[in-house]
Amino acid sequence: MSRMNNTILLVEDNPDDTELTIMALSENRIGNEIKHVWDGEEALQYLDDCSLPSLPQLVLLDLKLPKISGLEVLKQIRSSPRTNRLPVVVLTSSDEDQDIAACYDSGVNSYIRKPVDFDQFSECVKQLGLYWLVLNIGPPEM
Repeated sequence: MSRMNNTILLVEDNPDDTELTIMALSENRIGNEIKHVWDGEEALQYLDDCSLPSLPQLVLLDLKLPKISGLEVLKQIRSSPRTNRLPVVVLTSSDEDQDIAACYDSGVNSYIRKPVDFDQFSECVKQLGLYWLVLNIGPPEM
């Protein structure tokens, strides 16, 4: 059966946003291992990889991704009994109502618009990390 570890799966195609996210996690002393992938196809491959010892504790998912969109990744995560309880937070620049609605309709746990300012972004990632990685009680093993 699947079991979650303390890894964060960061699905982000923008190198600057990737660097900012990793820097903000580090500066806020969130010491979880970060597995970064560049597109939706890589994210699904990572999650489907049978040699993985466990699922990540959290998925940080951008919406606008090459190959397979973030929304499609979310739908596929929710459609698999192996990953359907996996906490997924959309971290994106989009504040379009249709994107927000589509994500919640597809089972996202949280939708966060990326702040443009680094200090605000860092605070956002700090709060996100504290909640999802420290306070939140994850789903039981299946």
